[in-house]
Amino acid sequence: MHSIKSLGLIVFTAALISACSSNPQRDILTEQEYYREAREAIEDNNMLVAEDRLNRLESQYPFGKYAEQAQLELIYVHFRMADMESVLAQAERFIRLHPLHAQVDYAYYMRGLATYEMGFAFVERYFGDGTDKRNPVPLQDSFAYFDELIKRFPDSAYNTDARARMIYLRERLASYQMEIARYYMKRHAYLAAANRGEEVLTHYQKTHAVADALAIMTEAYELLGLTEESEKALALLTLNHPDHPQLESGTFESSGLTEVDRRSFWNIVSFGLID
Repeated sequence: MHSIKSLGLIVFTAALISACSSNPQRDILTEQEYYREAREAIEDNNMLVAEDRLNRLESQYPFGKYAEQAQLELIYVHFRMADMESVLAQAERFIRLHPLHAQVDYAYYMRGLATYEMGFAFVERYFGDGTDKRNPVPLQDSFAYFDELIKRFPDSAYNTDARARMIYLRERLASYQMEIARYYMKRHAYLAAANRGEEVLTHYQKTHAVADALAIMTEAYELLGLTEESEKALALLTLNHPDHPQLESGTFESSGLTEVDRRSFWNIVSFGLID
């Protein structure tokens, strides 16, 4: 009797092991099923499930007819999850692997959009609206990515939004240049301030910062003793922006920025070590 019980236990254990080992095989769905479940999860706003199904689809069927679409869907899912680094990585991967895909313009657009969001997210999340003081590099990258989208795909459905974001980015980047120019004026670095104004005139025409750039240049060149350059900047300011706050009855008024920090020259260049 004891031997019969032992034999039964062995048979039961073997059957259990066999069943467990076969479970993973039963868990593998067809690529159509993976894609259907992913789409249903997206519609239900369940991005974790959608991400799982799309990753499984691509892993199990890397050369299937849904594989490329799954990669595009993953870009969207990661965006909905606010995982912009993954959006950027997935978009760049798709562009590299499928440069001739009919929907590759979507990857170009999402690359720009992810970089755009990353450029604004950190400062606004932790420090409030400090767009003029943030690191401009991600914003410059985003502008370049949107520009590439428009040039490569002039008929893309995403170009309208890309153009609108580029206009906004130009304004923010121009404002960043002016914030630095004001900093230089406060530190009596007049040539550096004027150069920032020139940067705005050269690269950010038609932005709101142009008027302030001309005002900074007028004042900075005057303080440098460069009368001709100062008069040219003032003439442009008066002609194009007659309502600028520093123009009072046609007379140019100082911004007062140089009075903000009245430390001596040696105190400035020695970073406060010498009074």
